[in-house]
Amino acid sequence: MNTSAKIVISASRRTDIPAFYMDWFMRRIEKGSFEVINPYNRHVSIHPATPDNIHTIVFWSKNFGPFIKGGFGEKLVKTGYNLFFNFTINSDSPLLEPNVPFLKERLDQLDFLSSNFGARSINWRFDPVCFYKTKKQGGLKNNLKDFLSIADKASESGVKRCITSFMDHYPKILKRLVSMRGFSFIDPPMESKKNIVRKMAAELKKRSISLRTCCEKELLDLLPATSGVTKSSCIPNDLLVEIFGGHLSLKRDMGQRVKNGCGCMVSVDIGTYQFHPCYHNCLFCYANPVSGGSVKSFPQKTQIFARKG
Repeated sequence: MNTSAKIVISASRRTDIPAFYMDWFMRRIEKGSFEVINPYNRHVSIHPATPDNIHTIVFWSKNFGPFIKGGFGEKLVKTGYNLFFNFTINSDSPLLEPNVPFLKERLDQLDFLSSNFGARSINWRFDPVCFYKTKKQGGLKNNLKDFLSIADKASESGVKRCITSFMDHYPKILKRLVSMRGFSFIDPPMESKKNIVRKMAAELKKRSISLRTCCEKELLDLLPATSGVTKSSCIPNDLLVEIFGGHLSLKRDMGQRVKNGCGCMVSVDIGTYQFHPCYHNCLFCYANPVSGGSVKSFPQKTQIFARKG
């Protein structure tokens, strides 16, 4: 087998496979192939799923609990697969992310992944940064309240990279909010975004963590080089080769938002919106169908970063 022909499996940008679909994933691994449905033209392609064909599996999740409990990572490594993790850990928010575990549980999961699979194989994603208003509470709110607590734990776990972006205001998301009277997402001005990102980067630097932005080319172009903020690559084939050896294509994934600053390299994403719906029901999610929701009250935020006392 020519090692240069190996691919990266992305599992998945379109849903949360570690939280909801690991049994399905392992069945496809046992069968030795994945059927991939193009979300735009519905074309089905077959991709091999054996260790001889796959260089690394990149898992994306907000809840690695089922993945850890099932021992799936250990089984995959024992079979010969390399694993990399994009772990989205945002502040506790029953309004924005109603069905993810409490923050403490997610931080314990982060520590487990780092201890068992290596901190270099983890991207911590604090994504997206959201601003919103509610009629009941008034004033501008955000989801940054636990950022410093998460950063502390990530640093203790040895994680060196944090990836962030600001919420994209897709039409589907706005339609979802129609039934939520008195609630609205707010897109802050670019100057505010610059200040927030610079503060985030400064706090992370104290903890030996670098900050990368995901699909934020306009914002990144306005930041000074001294900010230390760079473009992210959530599928970082160059880093995967550095960690695990072997050979991979370092071409950009032109199926992603390259013009917006996406630095991801080529991979095969195996998730589907239709057959693998995500049940986290995040209010800002671009993947889930349009649905209503209810606004729950939670404490007033008085500063950009707030520690839990």
